[in-house]
Amino acid sequence: MGERDFLLDGRPVRLLSGALHYFRVHEEQWGHRLAMLRAMGLNCVETYVPWNLHQPAPGRHRDVAAVGRFLDAARAAGLWAIVRPGPYICAEWENGGLPAWLTAEPGGRARTRDERYLRHVRAWFGRLLPEIVSRQADRGGPVVLVQVENEYGSYGSDAGYLAELAALLSAEGVTVPLFTSDGPEDHMLTGGSVPGVLATANFGSRARESFAALRRHRPEGPLMCMEFWCGWFDHWSGTPAVRDPGEAAETLREILECGASVNLYMAHGGTSFGGWAGANRGGELHEGELQPDVTSYDYDAPVDEYGRPTEKFRRFREVLARYQEGPLPKLPPEPARLASPTEVSLAEWAPMDAVLTVLGGEETTRPQAPTFEELGVTRGLVRYEVDVPGPREPYLLSVRGLRDLAVVYVDGVRAGVLTEAEPRLKEPVAGPARVELWVESLGRVNYGPLLGEAKGITGGVLHERQYLHGVRARGLDLDAFEDGVSAVPFTAPPPAGAPGLYRGTATVLGAAGDARLELPGLTRGFVWVNGFCLGRYWSVGPQRSLYVPGPVLREGENEVWVLELEGAEGDGAVPTPVPRLLPV
Repeated sequence: MGERDFLLDGRPVRLLSGALHYFRVHEEQWGHRLAMLRAMGLNCVETYVPWNLHQPAPGRHRDVAAVGRFLDAARAAGLWAIVRPGPYICAEWENGGLPAWLTAEPGGRARTRDERYLRHVRAWFGRLLPEIVSRQADRGGPVVLVQVENEYGSYGSDAGYLAELAALLSAEGVTVPLFTSDGPEDHMLTGGSVPGVLATANFGSRARESFAALRRHRPEGPLMCMEFWCGWFDHWSGTPAVRDPGEAAETLREILECGASVNLYMAHGGTSFGGWAGANRGGELHEGELQPDVTSYDYDAPVDEYGRPTEKFRRFREVLARYQEGPLPKLPPEPARLASPTEVSLAEWAPMDAVLTVLGGEETTRPQAPTFEELGVTRGLVRYEVDVPGPREPYLLSVRGLRDLAVVYVDGVRAGVLTEAEPRLKEPVAGPARVELWVESLGRVNYGPLLGEAKGITGGVLHERQYLHGVRARGLDLDAFEDGVSAVPFTAPPPAGAPGLYRGTATVLGAAGDARLELPGLTRGFVWVNGFCLGRYWSVGPQRSLYVPGPVLREGENEVWVLELEGAEGDGAVPTPVPRLLPV
């Protein structure tokens, strides 16, 4: 212990922390996951707070008290807590945690001193921070550090904005040390640090070099790697990210040999339930192709998505055991698992038009296609309809500014799937014709200069070079499913797989517990079990099943909804899909 440590309860303490996001773990499983962190040798837990999850619309809040409940659970588990309230969090989370209604505000400039933006931040912090302030260590709670923004040096250089946020946190009652975290590059540490506020570094390797860069900017004070990237996240259509456990353990050892505190990112990744997974942009400057994040946030973490210890867990535990005053706690009992495989019988179906009529928003007609933000859609899809006048010759139909994917129908017949990279139909369209474009957001960008970009059709629909006007649009937000689907007019499923909402049951015989859901024959969409949204599935992989937390299931009958957005290719299609619940 020494000058590089933190002073807690009047004594120097090295923080051995692990990231665990309360919003990516079912609340009934918080206790188990926190106990796993303790058993690994950690004395602290770190979490972000996603603003958009808790404030879906201006003036409307949703379970902000969950933050306080999680911090109470951390204290009960014997852990300190680091809180990173944003307002921006990245986290491979939709829009980096910023509400879409906020970043869409005309003329606003998020993550700057823009007064329109800061007005919303002040209101949000006024609602959120009491959950944190009352649980600070100097008041008998677990919270020992609170972050100012997040990796701001990777985004901007508005030092006044960071200083204003730091002052706001202090004014709202934060008395524990504030900190910033950035990559160990000079421009990031310069752009993201605040005078008088602890600066920390984020990296996955070369600890000594990274700490040397940090010390050039902050010669004194506690030394900490706030994000030790011991794994990584996956993208749809990508290759699973895997890091060698032994190599990761050696880097952890190097960090600790430098006398530093550490936060494992992630210690337990969990799952981006509810369709909240974000997206990245490819390329060196993060302005390239869209790379949507998968639903699983396993992160190749030492505690896997199902809460099980991995080889990386065992290697890390060996390293961390050397920094304990006594023996490490034993591992907690494993969570219950589903007793046996269970088929899901999807006996009812409703076409997309019927689902939209019942659960969608009001239809609007605009000269040009409105964006998701203009329609108030956060996660979900929008049906755009436009008429091709006629008579006219066949011409190529294209979409400018498509974000992110559109299933297109011409006069009721499927004509293709368009993407940002391939925004033109392969076959020309003659007029007159009615064109439908079912456009889905695959997740808003959570990192880089394109943070906050709009979704939907952001340019227009063109026939040859001519814009088609008079676009009818109607949105279907995933939040609309929170009140159930009983009003949707279901019928028997069609003889072959088709887009639409399937409803069925899974009868669990014996004990209910953790399971994974396989969806053979389905292409892309979302699943709910007993009203709980598991997230997006997509046949492109690499994720092949969805995690079903044990507390979501019950012995006996369980209701399952599957919103299939694309259906099978061509007319032959596939048999009615039969999803399966399998033990983890």
